[in-house]
Amino acid sequence: MFDLWVAVIIGIVEGLTEFLPVSSTGHMILVGHWIGFTGEKADTFEVVIQLGAILAVAVIYWRRVLRLFGMKDREARSKPRRINLLHIALAIVPALGLAFVLRDYVKLLFMPETVVIGLVAGGIFMIIGEKQQPRITANDMDELTYRQALFVGIAQCLSLWPGFSRSGSTIAAGMLAGASRAAAADFTFLIAIPVMCAATGYELLKSFGSMTADDLGFLAVGFIVSFVVALVAVVTFIKLVGKLKLTYFSYYRFVLAAVVLIYMYTVGF
Repeated sequence: MFDLWVAVIIGIVEGLTEFLPVSSTGHMILVGHWIGFTGEKADTFEVVIQLGAILAVAVIYWRRVLRLFGMKDREARSKPRRINLLHIALAIVPALGLAFVLRDYVKLLFMPETVVIGLVAGGIFMIIGEKQQPRITANDMDELTYRQALFVGIAQCLSLWPGFSRSGSTIAAGMLAGASRAAAADFTFLIAIPVMCAATGYELLKSFGSMTADDLGFLAVGFIVSFVVALVAVVTFIKLVGKLKLTYFSYYRFVLAAVVLIYMYTVGF
């Protein structure tokens, strides 16, 4: 049985980074190599505990989720246009489809060297999104068009490379498509629910036969820690998203990539 402190550490890392544009997968890979938590079960654990973070978003956005299925409230009735299930489909199908096709190759990228590349490349893309944003046509998530949703969906494919960041790629893409930073972030959080549920469900089905009772307890600890930490992190980020530019997160990514490279070539993972 893995030590529970490992589950707590990885759960905290996941909860803090899943919805920040810094790559939760990249951070979990780096921390996992640092503490010696690697291998097939580690990969499964890292995917499954993301469901805890996603549950935190579902709790915060539950009204939005209900509206997608036709359950209206006063706020929804007062708006002439709002996002629907087609917006969600356009934003998630490209990445899910590509992930299914490349599923045997993506896991081969789960190593510190590729994470460093993803951190730098994703940081550059985020700076481009911040600096090259055109005239804003969607100040609110409900004002997003189908074209903008599809553009976000195509950009989300970049997040299959560990370190690139799903939230970073989709927020930057939304801004490049004419959405405000807040609208792009809201949409990013919302589409994370079906994307990560699909990824977690697939991973559980694939690995269920090899899991033991001890593994399930280990997963439960990571899940709970991830959920609690993500709940706090998402609420905090929502409040700060209008003030914090993506470039600040890009600088953090560049510094982290430099630190990892120095560590790799001096100490080694």
